[in-house]
Amino acid sequence: MFLLSIALIWCLAAVTPGPNFFVVTRCALAGSRRAGLAAVLGTVCGTLVWGLAGWLGINALFAAAPVAYLTLKVVGGMYLTWLGFRLLVSALSRREVEMPAPLRSALTPAAAWRLGLVTNLANPKSVIFVASLFAATLPPDAPAYLGAAAVALMVTISGLWYLLIAFVFSRPQIVRGYRRIGRWIDAAVGVVFVLFGARLTLSSR
Repeated sequence: MFLLSIALIWCLAAVTPGPNFFVVTRCALAGSRRAGLAAVLGTVCGTLVWGLAGWLGINALFAAAPVAYLTLKVVGGMYLTWLGFRLLVSALSRREVEMPAPLRSALTPAAAWRLGLVTNLANPKSVIFVASLFAATLPPDAPAYLGAAAVALMVTISGLWYLLIAFVFSRPQIVRGYRRIGRWIDAAVGVVFVLFGARLTLSSR
């Protein structure tokens, strides 16, 4: 029952569009399927980090040292805002169909992996969500393998969902469409990142 609850809740969390979704989509569209898959791997690595942190109770650390959580939140929010601002400026300054400059480096698998990882880790609210999920569903005195299985389940669900996104948005016909209207897509993604990052930075909790 515990693992089923984790699966259902994490499925809903994974398919809800957020920075991870937009990063994977953007890398698959502007780069290649390899770049998209590398972004997926980076995102999944971030999910693993937050999953383990939530399972091991990092929320207790944040409660004991609120400044640690505040620092992570501000730094993460500033990073997302900076990334969105660069995308937005580049999109609005482009006149011809070209590869966008801000994430040009993300077209390489290594850089796409870093982008997926850092974008995921830039939102420390994820670990609070995971920790709350464990606190609400993990049975008292549960064996360690049950928590590990839950983290593995979360990573698997995230990986499968973002793999689907990467494959869909790296299809040639979709990429061709992106090249026609990519400027506006990048502008929209930039706005989303700026708003999300600003909200994360300015939120009090």
